[in-house]
Amino acid sequence: MAPLNQYVCERVRSMRKLRGWTLDQLASTSGVSRSMLSQIERGAANPTLGVAFRIAQAFGLSLGDLVNLPSNDSRIDVVRADDANSLFRDDSQCRIRTLSPLHLEKDVEFYELTLKPAGVLESAPHFRDTREFLTVEKGQVRLTAGEESRELSRGDSAHYPADVPHRIENIGRGEAVVFLVDIYGRAENRAR
Repeated sequence: MAPLNQYVCERVRSMRKLRGWTLDQLASTSGVSRSMLSQIERGAANPTLGVAFRIAQAFGLSLGDLVNLPSNDSRIDVVRADDANSLFRDDSQCRIRTLSPLHLEKDVEFYELTLKPAGVLESAPHFRDTREFLTVEKGQVRLTAGEESRELSRGDSAHYPADVPHRIENIGRGEAVVFLVDIYGRAENRAR
């Protein structure tokens, strides 16, 4: 097992025990099955970014807070285009790749979102006071945050609250590519 994966497995277990939760309580809160959580804690399974994200949210943390990697001496962090660990989601609707190194994902997260034709990314409310910035690189999208919607084209940017239900929908004929930056509110607001 890679050192990063081993660290994450140990961190999940220590965070659960710190809160006094059983595996069943963490499973109920995170939506990740008890058996998967048990495998992760034992190091028998490596969590995907999506699973790690759900576990982090159950603890009231960002993904970066869960990982909480010790810093290295390098001043330049690189996320390679072919790094499979950066793939957050890939399905029939969209592909999401995290562009920020995991240890930086505490207050700010940076993503590349590729929406297939008619693809939609539906997002539940994030932590209180979280904001998102979106820039359209390719195609056309409809952004909805709460009750408001706007149509955006290549080169357009938007800033909106992400502590309400929000969605990004590809309304063009081809693939749409957008860049997203999530900026979390103050740490005390992350307990939901």
